[in-house]
Amino acid sequence: QVHLVESGGGLVQAGGSLRLSCAASGSIFMTSDMGWYRQAPGLARELVASTTYPGVTYCADSVKDRFTISRDNAKNTIYLQMNALKPEDTAVYTCAAWDNDYIHSWGQGTQVTVSS
Repeated sequence: QVHLVESGGGLVQAGGSLRLSCAASGSIFMTSDMGWYRQAPGLARELVASTTYPGVTYCADSVKDRFTISRDNAKNTIYLQMNALKPEDTAVYTCAAWDNDYIHSWGQGTQVTVSS
């Protein structure tokens, strides 16, 4: 069983930065794809960024010039560096892990609030 724990959310002013972390634990060798979803009130959940075990990354068009996802396989941890944050980035950010498009693990979510 994989347990995902996020950290790093909070309140920041527009234009600021935050770094989210998601650590996987349990009796696993974490080769799953991992990534970050976000959901704002009243909106559907969306995939923000993802990374494969070898490090192939994806970022949604809305964030690709501002967010960077990275992975430390030795620590079973992924990171999301978020720069130039905008109020529309306000959401609950949740870490997930999946294999062959099947999401087998979710984190508890962390709130990111960007004030204007």
